[in-house]
Amino acid sequence: MVSLHSCHAGRRGDDVRGDVWLSYEPTPTAFELEFHSKLEGLYGDSTRALLKELAQKHGLELGRLTVEDKGAYPFVLRARMESLLQQVFDDPSLRIEPEAPVRPGPGGRPSMPPIQRDRLRRSRLYLPGNEAKYMLNAALHEPDAIILDLEDSVAASAKQDARSMVRHALLTLDFGSCERMVRINQGAAGLLDLAALEGAPFHLLLLPKVETAQEILEIETALQGRELLLMPILETARGILNADAIAGASLRNVALTLGLEDLTADLGVVKTTEGQETAWASSQVIFAAKANGLQAIDSVYGNIADEHGLRASVRTAKAMGFEGKGCVHPRQVLVVHEEFSPSEEELDRAQKIVAAFEEAEAQGLGVVSLGSKMIDPPVVKRALNLVRLAQAQNHGGADHE
Repeated sequence: MVSLHSCHAGRRGDDVRGDVWLSYEPTPTAFELEFHSKLEGLYGDSTRALLKELAQKHGLELGRLTVEDKGAYPFVLRARMESLLQQVFDDPSLRIEPEAPVRPGPGGRPSMPPIQRDRLRRSRLYLPGNEAKYMLNAALHEPDAIILDLEDSVAASAKQDARSMVRHALLTLDFGSCERMVRINQGAAGLLDLAALEGAPFHLLLLPKVETAQEILEIETALQGRELLLMPILETARGILNADAIAGASLRNVALTLGLEDLTADLGVVKTTEGQETAWASSQVIFAAKANGLQAIDSVYGNIADEHGLRASVRTAKAMGFEGKGCVHPRQVLVVHEEFSPSEEELDRAQKIVAAFEEAEAQGLGVVSLGSKMIDPPVVKRALNLVRLAQAQNHGGADHE
């Protein structure tokens, strides 16, 4: 006879919206559902029916299930029930069939852009992996990428809940043109994350606190042929010192990024607005990324209310060679995009240089000139890159060659 376990899943409390809390107690009597909902009159019967169906389908015939529903969407109910049943039966491989995707693509899976090595990654918006309410409308803010986070934003006690939530979100929600990223945990917990996300559609793994190239190789082995890109985050002194080796460790790597909160803690220094204490580390990340053909992505700016400070931070990052920045709130996305975009004056000059370059090539000339001034090859290269960046931005983050 299968041993059943007392457990709970989901979130409860006066401030919880769009979620559900489930608690199970094993008893020798037939399965019983105690259900409370703030939307009883609208969805009470359908929600009861779904929960009973899922319990019956997965063999939960005994015990008492108590439910506090705060208006959870069907995909949230399925995710929470999946987490609960995994604990009841002590089986992390148990899966509940996801709800039909909002915008189905080929094979009935969610429609999403293809995996691209070279695409805009100016902004990536962090979304806590255990809170569905932040995921529902994330694409409306048009970040280049969304990050469903299983690491720092999720309490240790909620990791299993978050894995199910992220899986069902990826299988159900429409994230539009955003690149789908998942930040997994370190070590053994990260391998559990990967196993839980088998079959879920996304583009890129964000790898926290990477310190050696060996860690990248271990992830390569764990992926077992899954088509996913990698973005290592360097957040410790050791990781910064090994930046070049980490950047070159895998052909899956497309970007290298910096985590300043953990880095300053590791260094034992106070993180300042000026950033002098981590300027060398930033340069290391940029040089390692560029030397290995990767994008260099800056850390987040944590003060949500300080738009002036965010703009200054992005300008500094751009001047140093960073190509993108993490966002911890949707309101930061537009600011980041504006600051990483070339000014009209910069773009106009770049277009003139590109036109002069193309004319020189057409005439078979080895020298490019703009008016009476000779243009060096590095200047031409920068102009070409800037024009291509502007074209990619105008096409909503499309691939740029």
